Amino acid sequence: MNLSLVALGLMMVVEGIPLFCFPDQLKELARKLPELENTTLRFIGLVLMLLGLAVVYIGKDTINNP
Repeated sequence: MNLSLVALGLMMVVEGIPLFCFPDQLKELARKLPELENTTLRFIGLVLMLLGLAVVYIGKDTINNP
């Protein structure tokens, strides 16, 4: 449970960085999102999920084998 809370907190920090650092650019991106095709958005989502899984795998492997 403790690791889950740490992961949730880290996710919130990472997602908050663009909102804090680049609010105007993020608003512009939000305006352009409806113009993108669904397949493009799905591809971006798939790539981000795969990168996230890779980071988790590398982090898990590093923690278990110091």
